[in-house]
Amino acid sequence: MLQSLIVVALVLGGLGIGTQSVRAQDNAVEQQIKKAFAAGRLKGLHSVLVTLQGRTYAEVYFSGADERWGTPTGDRIHGPDSLHDLRSVSKSIVGLLYGIALSEGRVPGLDESVIARFPEYADLAADPERRAIKVRDLLTMRMGTDWNEDLPYTDRRNSEIAMELAADRYRFALDRPMVDEPGTVWRYNGGATAILGRLIAKGTGRPIDAYAAEKLFTPLGITRFEWVAGADGEPSAASGLRLSIRDLAKIGHMIAGGGKVGGKQIVPPEWLKAAFAPQTTLSSGLRYGYHWYLSPQGEPPVWVSGFGNGGQRLTVLPQRGLVFAFFAGNYNDPGAWRVPVSLMETILIPALKAETAEK
Repeated sequence: MLQSLIVVALVLGGLGIGTQSVRAQDNAVEQQIKKAFAAGRLKGLHSVLVTLQGRTYAEVYFSGADERWGTPTGDRIHGPDSLHDLRSVSKSIVGLLYGIALSEGRVPGLDESVIARFPEYADLAADPERRAIKVRDLLTMRMGTDWNEDLPYTDRRNSEIAMELAADRYRFALDRPMVDEPGTVWRYNGGATAILGRLIAKGTGRPIDAYAAEKLFTPLGITRFEWVAGADGEPSAASGLRLSIRDLAKIGHMIAGGGKVGGKQIVPPEWLKAAFAPQTTLSSGLRYGYHWYLSPQGEPPVWVSGFGNGGQRLTVLPQRGLVFAFFAGNYNDPGAWRVPVSLMETILIPALKAETAEK
């Protein structure tokens, strides 16, 4: 996986793409995607949307089995307006929302103690190690607590699933045993996202889905979405967001525009700069910022991306104005990453390179 991602990053970084897309070539790219799907090379792919400088470069849809947050929905005809699970791309959206709320002074700063904002858990606050967990440790997934999402999401021992089954998801996420000093070790942690979502709700007086609608979705023209709630009625910040592929791409376009769309600043540019600054390097070689994966190369990174279970992707090359949005249905498949990477390596990147060479 790492070698493939690095190849993608290197090639994308070298693209000197202009501002116009050629529909004749776009159609050819779309046909290549369809042929590859028919040949079984893109199994489980549902939707592809690539935009360049806000213009459509490729847009393709397929039929296939799907789920709604783990519940099978059967075969569906996927299209431009179909709501689809983002799964953990939801986490990256929460990262953007925290930046908006922070700019409004509604949530604690990055160096503030997290547990101090939960007086209802006074017993947890008595632990000096736990008091040391800062907001930035949530954003960078370096809380220092025990958490395991390596197990399938069908397994009740998976920490995110255990959190969803707990009577109080926030207490569950905050009272895991301390295993590392906060801020030192990256450990993938949906509980960190849940706590960020709760801080947003506490600070704004609104659940995260309502705040997202007001501050992010409506300004982008996103009118249809769903943020699936757990059994406790709380929206699952870590994985519950459902959007259409076109609306997901709008978020990417906004990022490529420095947080601005149509002259309106939606996400503060200084937050995007901070969110996309590498905070740690993962064992895979990828880097991680504030709830966003970052390319192995570049300062700023060549690309930024949200990854979701099953093959969901939002990848943005801000310097190029290039946005890749993919939906797929390969949930809980450890090899799900191969479909978006293969699509990039074998079809999209060669097509973009050819267009660059022609210019």
